[in-house]
Amino acid sequence: MNHDLELLHPYPFEKLAQLKAGATPPENLAHIALSIGEPKHEPPAFVLRTLSENLNRLANYPATKGLPELRETIANWAGRRFKLCRALDAQTQVLPVNGTREALFAFAQAVVDRSKSNPLVVSPNPFYQIYEGAALLAGAKPHFLNCTAENNFIPDFNAVDEQVWRDCQLLYICTPGNPTGAVMSTEQFQTLIRLADQYDFVIASDECYSELYRDEQNPPPGLLQAASDMGRTDYARCVVFHSLSKRSNLPGLRSGFVAGDAHILQKFLSYRTYHGCAMPVPSQIASMSAWADEDHVLANRDAYRAKFDAVLDALDGCLDVTMPEAGFYLWPKLPISGEEFARRLFTEQNITVLPGAYLSRQCDGVNPGEHYVRMALVATEAECVEAAHRIRRFVTEL
Repeated sequence: MNHDLELLHPYPFEKLAQLKAGATPPENLAHIALSIGEPKHEPPAFVLRTLSENLNRLANYPATKGLPELRETIANWAGRRFKLCRALDAQTQVLPVNGTREALFAFAQAVVDRSKSNPLVVSPNPFYQIYEGAALLAGAKPHFLNCTAENNFIPDFNAVDEQVWRDCQLLYICTPGNPTGAVMSTEQFQTLIRLADQYDFVIASDECYSELYRDEQNPPPGLLQAASDMGRTDYARCVVFHSLSKRSNLPGLRSGFVAGDAHILQKFLSYRTYHGCAMPVPSQIASMSAWADEDHVLANRDAYRAKFDAVLDALDGCLDVTMPEAGFYLWPKLPISGEEFARRLFTEQNITVLPGAYLSRQCDGVNPGEHYVRMALVATEAECVEAAHRIRRFVTEL
């Protein structure tokens, strides 16, 4: 067996199940799950209809590279959304994938050169657990950059030790951030692009929450947009990851894309051809209809805004928590540890939240998630508001 498998940490939800083991919540309170970031809004009916109308295409083997029409649709969407000065080349700069989770993991396996001394994969802390697992199984060492309230939950990349950049082969970033909702600026992206030029590493920008933002006049910028603003349409060392899971409430479709540096994507395509991960043709056709429509995405943002407004109104004054710039998570700072808060909240109010420490690692003497929990506002508005009122009662009794 691959000995690197022994390096993997238990997944956060395994730890959460262990934390809740033996706890008995009140029978008179219905359970409300705020722990898993699985969208619960209705998926677009026209996408489901398109999917069902094309099920006969299951008779065809799908190509790893995806349908040309899907790549064109994605290139057009990205060009409009991120105001790219030149359209992406759908033939060489776009690759459909089975959701960003699969692609983010596989990407490290293709990018990391384990023959080099001390290969590092750098990522934010807290982080999406896939970044760490991808690094370990690619033969690299994870290196974490703490995201705290003091740095507005975005690392100061200029303060990173030069040796870290010298050893870095792959940098994962997540913007809007999971779990904080923090959004990187164009200037911060461009700082990273210049660092990647100087030290020759690849930037993997996980932007799966990019379409869940508060201000319609100020959508979050993206890595390719920042590169385009610099006049760089080859997107050298830059690759972005996008998904329909959050944008279109289609987590089960397992549909997303990667885009950017054509040379890197050519190598990644070669890896994926052997990996055996082509998206089924009906899913590709349904995906085209989703990427081509913005009305359902606007409605989705409106629904999340309404939930955030109602929940934050109910929590006002009882927790140190603010409206995130984007995403669907709250990241409240707590008067006790996240683990104690989560277990007691489940035991007393039958609400499940995820301790922040399960999303982060000890780094520079601190675990930046220790006194936080992640609350995913994915349930119905009524359930989220009911949860907020119960949390208020719970906090008042602490």
